Amino acid sequence: MLIEVVKSKIHRVKVTGADLNYIGSITIDQDLMDAANIVNGEKIQVVNNNNGERLETYVIPGLRGTGEITLNGAAARKVAVGDTLILITYAQMSLEEAKTFQPSFVFPDENTNLLR
Repeated sequence: MLIEVVKSKIHRVKVTGADLNYIGSITIDQDLMDAANIVNGEKIQVVNNNNGERLETYVIPGLRGTGEITLNGAAARKVAVGDTLILITYAQMSLEEAKTFQPSFVFPDENTNLLR
């Protein structure tokens, strides 16, 4: 049996952009992706603390050191620049693996989205 557990979390980042005219996804500063062990194309849950919206999309890397968090495509309608988000990825694993698995939690600076 496999269960789904939290793999990575980037806690409380601010939206820096919303690009409706893009095919979809969320662009995340590559430094944040690396710190949270998130890879290009990975499925991610986006939780908007400002309006309660939750959505799933996939990740594309942004420029390192920029703090970029841009929602692209239809997801851009679910956020406003400056909204605070929690970004979560999940992994499937056996119950035994899950008992010892350690997720990656990242708490960037809430004003700049940069690693502390």
